[in-house]
Amino acid sequence: MDAELTALAAAGATTFVQQMAADSWAQARDRIVSFFSRRGGEEGVIEGELEASRVELTSAMEAGHEQTASDVEAEWRTRLRRALLASPSAAAELRQVLAELAPASSDRQVVAVHNSISGGVQHGTVVQAGTVGSLNFGTPPAQG
Repeated sequence: MDAELTALAAAGATTFVQQMAADSWAQARDRIVSFFSRRGGEEGVIEGELEASRVELTSAMEAGHEQTASDVEAEWRTRLRRALLASPSAAAELRQVLAELAPASSDRQVVAVHNSISGGVQHGTVVQAGTVGSLNFGTPPAQG
């Protein structure tokens, strides 16, 4: 279950950061604030932290500082993972938030991906991915 929550947190963080750079940020911010405030956060504090992250992200993108942008995403991934671990029932709400924030034309699904390498030492490039181009490996979990 931890791997599934970690994957969901990563998907959430990626979506949040993408929304920070989008014109629809205000609407996305309100949904994110609402999600965290239901987990005990103070709305004004969360909104301020999101706005600070957005300023940091947009400045980093303009300056070409990819590491800073990655740091912003990592920060929100960690916060989401902690929120999900503290309240696993929050996963359903986060999935709903992500579905609302996803572009209407998107058919992406949030799925848990577990990769493992076995058979000793690997001396070449190893690519681990759930999706490569338009190919999907594995079967997504049944929705229900």
